[in-house]
Amino acid sequence: MTVNPCPFPNTSRNASIAHLWHRENLHTFLGLPFDLVTVEETCRKVIHAVASRQRLFLTTPNVNFVLTSMRNAAFRDSVMDSDWVVVDGMPLVWLGRWLGLPVPERVAGSSVFEKLQSTPPLAGQSKLRIYFFGGPPGAAGDAAKKMNAGTAGMVCVGYASPGFGSVESISTAEVIDKINVVQADILIVALGAEKGQAWIQCNRGRLNVSVVSHLGAVLNFAAGGLRRAPPGWQRAGLEWVWRIKEEPNLWRRYANDAMGLCRLIMTQVMPCKWRRVMERANKTSQAKADIHVTHEPHRVLVHFHGAWADQNLDFLKARLQSVADEALPVCLDFSEIQAVDAKALGAIFTLLKHRRNQGKGVLIAPVPQKVRRLFNNYGVDYLLNP
Repeated sequence: MTVNPCPFPNTSRNASIAHLWHRENLHTFLGLPFDLVTVEETCRKVIHAVASRQRLFLTTPNVNFVLTSMRNAAFRDSVMDSDWVVVDGMPLVWLGRWLGLPVPERVAGSSVFEKLQSTPPLAGQSKLRIYFFGGPPGAAGDAAKKMNAGTAGMVCVGYASPGFGSVESISTAEVIDKINVVQADILIVALGAEKGQAWIQCNRGRLNVSVVSHLGAVLNFAAGGLRRAPPGWQRAGLEWVWRIKEEPNLWRRYANDAMGLCRLIMTQVMPCKWRRVMERANKTSQAKADIHVTHEPHRVLVHFHGAWADQNLDFLKARLQSVADEALPVCLDFSEIQAVDAKALGAIFTLLKHRRNQGKGVLIAPVPQKVRRLFNNYGVDYLLNP
């Protein structure tokens, strides 16, 4: 799918810089950064963002998100630019756990929405103000009526169904002003994953909402046009079967996702598993891990040595934070790195995102083949490209 480029620059990136280093459960695997948290923790994050008027771009990748990110760099960037990225999809939960990652549970966008919807506001607080944007004709209006008929934690303050125009055509000042004027707390976008993420990337700097997220199925569930799978089906990882029953046309997408996932398991997940087994057997490289920072006339060189994992993560984060705001270009030298796990990659990703938000960027060189294979195991070899 191709969407027209957005004429409006995203000016909201600096809003989340102060919070980047506080994503304690950030891990990078299957090519994307994930906050390995629970539904409850995500709900608290949303409520805190609303209460403090902080910007929060919430993204909920499933298998389709992962596969789309592999072929669409702009889509992948939308996930990387998100402030909170949760694991939505039982295959991702199972694969993460098989790799030894602390994935506590599946965090579906629908589960977060349902919990927020059913939770009454605390004393002195108001219901969450929701705006629906997108969905099939009539769905947003139906969702608004059902919500305002009586829900404990939310009230719908507006909705719009912009149709099937380009990202540019549904990003006009009139469209954005209509959203901003009602002072919503949370904007639920439902335009299809690729187009929806592109629209959010295009317009988040002009939106006055605290929380924005593309949650296409949520709008349909809220409107009553579709029923969500019973909890037992969800826990068993069979919600996709229920979705096909409700929307038969989805079978083709799920079949393509299944084939893509099989390829991903063979080319990334299994090599990554083998590498993690070998890394656990080699504690010496972790003990000898070190980082040397050298200030040169035209750059700051960060030289990595040894193996980096959860055991030496605090030292890694401290070193990376020390160069995060350098005015000179920062160059990461991975030529002597022996190993890196998903959480260490999360810290490196945080530095890259921080520098990118500042418009400074990071250079990574040299890139020997062993390092490229190492990053490829986690699906993040794209970070090594200029």
